[in-house]
Amino acid sequence: MPPRRWPRALTAVCLSVSAALALASPTEVYRKPPDNTNLPTLGEPAREDLSPIVERKLGEEIMNDIRRDRDFLDDDPLLEYLNNLGTTLVAAAPGARGEANFDYSFFAVRDPMINAFALPGGFIAVHSALLIAAQNESELASVLSHEIGHVQQRHIARMLGKQREDMLLPLAALILAALAAKSSPDAAMGIALGGQGLAIQRQLNFSRDAEREADRVGFQIMNSAGFDTSGMVAFFKRLQTATRNYSEMPAWLSSHPLTAERIVDIQSRVREAPHQRPHADSLDFYLVRSRARVLQDETVKAREDTQAAFLAQMEQPSRQQQVAAQYGLAFLALRGGDLAGAQSWLDKARAALKPRPGVFSAERDSNDGAAMLAGLQIEIKLAPGQPDAVVQQAVRDAAQAHQQFPLSRAIARQYAEAMIAAGKLDDAARFLRDQISQYRAEPKLYDQLAKTYAKQGKIALQHMALAESYALSGALPAAVDQLDIARKAGDVSFYDQAVIDAREREIKAKQKDEKEEKKDRP
Repeated sequence: MPPRRWPRALTAVCLSVSAALALASPTEVYRKPPDNTNLPTLGEPAREDLSPIVERKLGEEIMNDIRRDRDFLDDDPLLEYLNNLGTTLVAAAPGARGEANFDYSFFAVRDPMINAFALPGGFIAVHSALLIAAQNESELASVLSHEIGHVQQRHIARMLGKQREDMLLPLAALILAALAAKSSPDAAMGIALGGQGLAIQRQLNFSRDAEREADRVGFQIMNSAGFDTSGMVAFFKRLQTATRNYSEMPAWLSSHPLTAERIVDIQSRVREAPHQRPHADSLDFYLVRSRARVLQDETVKAREDTQAAFLAQMEQPSRQQQVAAQYGLAFLALRGGDLAGAQSWLDKARAALKPRPGVFSAERDSNDGAAMLAGLQIEIKLAPGQPDAVVQQAVRDAAQAHQQFPLSRAIARQYAEAMIAAGKLDDAARFLRDQISQYRAEPKLYDQLAKTYAKQGKIALQHMALAESYALSGALPAAVDQLDIARKAGDVSFYDQAVIDAREREIKAKQKDEKEEKKDRP
């Protein structure tokens, strides 16, 4: 991933071990890797260099930066699908949460490179290009499983441990160089560079071992979750094709095992694994790919190319592909402000799902794709320019969808947004307060509550809600500022003042603790 796009902390910490699918030259001769089937139990060194608690906090700090980046895909249906798929994989892998009981979080970033990465503490990202490139759900599951393997094996903590050891190598080399300089300046330079090269080579060796280990853990996770393990092989081959134009480098300069090596290794594991029933792709997978294709690039030329791709996709015999193409065209039209076109294509997508005797005989879960289709319908009805009657219907549609999909966070937030747009502010405030009592860690709920209070003219409560949103997003100084604004609001009550004072003390104490932790961090 290009370093210029992402925060410096992300570049420094995660790229060394986490650009999990970056590949070297595919033309090197295959060398069988050592058999590490019995993966190691991590010992004290990893915990000493980066404790699980510090690892999680470091990941949260990086995520706070990423969420503010313009290329973070803050798209509720996409995020919900990735987290549902990721949770399924984690649940199938005993010990995946590790001794720290990591709460995994999966997200997407806008990037044309086919890649994925893991951050400290269980945060896993995929690039939009990877979502589009994956041809089936098992291929995407193979990527997420690989990244879960990095987190489970705590490769970042172990990497920092190796770096501490290797810091002594350049230091020793520089001491020797100083002594050698008395007799031969050229010899001194050679000794110094040799020490640095040995340290770099040891880091590369560790990174290659980590990738092999993540491949094998990922394979086990896929197999346990019921996905087609050959999807990992298929995706590696696609990556090999995609990277043929990259400049070739010697194997010993690559931080990742060669693609051919990894393919052969996984192929042997596929042959040895017990035969499983083929995995049936969900319709949600294809709908998410359509959303990712639209969101990846919204320039005029890209929109034309995306439309052409969807129209070509409609010619495929697969009903899932056809529905996904129509859904994509509806979403593309919505993003372009063509509400009538969006509704027309969505109606066609829904019609295509209806059983056609003699054509599609495969049974389908009635809920497969239903939440995303319902969500797009609500998006269209809440779009700017819709008449009040349509907005009121959006409230009824959202209420029905929330009842049908009570666990969908995307639908729940749409329901709140529909009530706000329709002027049902008291209902929206009650609903959002209830949601916050269940999901306290969602900044978007506080943002919606602040929006509701603003429309009600409740200024103190508005800024108190914004303070919670900022605090959850890691912007503690901004949270304190919002509390100060709330304290000075004309409608602030005595009870509100007490809450503001207590919350300000908590946030300032957290700020102090974080400063101390950063000083002590390795």
